Amino acid sequence: MQFPQLRIFLLLRTRIVEGRNLMGKSLVIGLTGGIGTGKTTVAQILKELGIKVIHADEIGHQLFTPGSKVYLEVLSSFGPRILQPDGEINRQALGRIVFADQEKRELLNSLTHPAIKARIRTEIKELKAKGKDVVLDLPLLFEAKMEEEVDEIWVVAVSLQTQLTRVMERNALSYAEAMSRINAQLPLAEKIARADLVIWNEGSKEELREKVELLLSSRSRWLPPAHMK
Repeated sequence: MQFPQLRIFLLLRTRIVEGRNLMGKSLVIGLTGGIGTGKTTVAQILKELGIKVIHADEIGHQLFTPGSKVYLEVLSSFGPRILQPDGEINRQALGRIVFADQEKRELLNSLTHPAIKARIRTEIKELKAKGKDVVLDLPLLFEAKMEEEVDEIWVVAVSLQTQLTRVMERNALSYAEAMSRINAQLPLAEKIARADLVIWNEGSKEELREKVELLLSSRSRWLPPAHMK
């Protein structure tokens, strides 16, 4: 699937939502995108620019700590085949199971999403109370129905060919395996349609950084870190 906007490095739209004040004490950005689009790289750039980033995947890792409630529920549901010799959950083994079976994927989400969402809400609340701008790095932002937790939704996007190439190379997957993981997520085209802002990431990391800096500088409330002045 090719997107006609590929020549445009970003698409910016304005969303007016009752009760939201984007120029208030803090701005919460929901950052998402498809697997292999470069969302993690954008999150890292934002962090380097002084924005606090909440990583949903890191929260998920923490919830898998052996002995925790989520760990025990996942182990009970999927069995010892997902464990490493040291007792830790083998995320690659678990991933192979859930990406190949929608019912098992939905089961895993039902076990992990409530705890992840609760932790995210707590962290956002604490940071907003301090007047901090926040980026929520959440691959399943729409699937988890977290749109109302953020002020703006940024989607990082690439062409399907670029996405396939990156996923196959990064994860050492076959074409079929990569397509299975891409198709397991909400279609990228739908995420784009529901975004406030789309960042096309077909170039270099340097070009991507310039785009992110431009987006932040377009918001009058954002001030660059001291070392950038």
